[in-house]
Amino acid sequence: MTEIKKPKVNSAAQQELDKADQTFKEFESSVKEMTMDRMNQAPKEEKESNAKLSSREIADAKDIYLKPLKSISRREKFNEKFRDEYNFQKEYVQFIAEHNENNSVIECWTGPYAGMPAEYWEVPVNVPVWGPRYLAEQIKRKVYHRMETKESITENVGVGSMYGKIVVDKTINRLDARPVTKRKSIFMGASGF
Repeated sequence: MTEIKKPKVNSAAQQELDKADQTFKEFESSVKEMTMDRMNQAPKEEKESNAKLSSREIADAKDIYLKPLKSISRREKFNEKFRDEYNFQKEYVQFIAEHNENNSVIECWTGPYAGMPAEYWEVPVNVPVWGPRYLAEQIKRKVYHRMETKESITENVGVGSMYGKIVVDKTINRLDARPVTKRKSIFMGASGF
């Protein structure tokens, strides 16, 4: 493989090339610093709910109970130490599932505990449904990280300021599940599950 030689340029152009090279190296190092721990600390982007249902529409909505469409058993044995936690997780809760990328049905597999069957679900969006707590919590955990470059002042130098690019990341909910209740109480907590 042949090595590409640097072109011969005047000193002003060489300074610009060196500055661009330094900016690229800084960008590359900031991207390398991105670890899963660092990305999980990124702020969540707040989005308004897609489901524009009034409390009256929620109260009048018919109850839809979800059941898995497919179930595949596992060979592992269930660890009985987790029985109480599993009983809590399998309780049915009412929630509204949202798909923030498009408004299609959410298809997902769950397998909350070893020894329990893996289950395939199709969850309708933007309507109140009843499903197990572990399904709602799994839907709520579906996020991705968006990294962007942003122009910003990196340091002040005597006469002026140097501008550079830094990597900015956000955590965005791809899917969401919001708790719903038909009870009218001001004492309900903010978190339904």
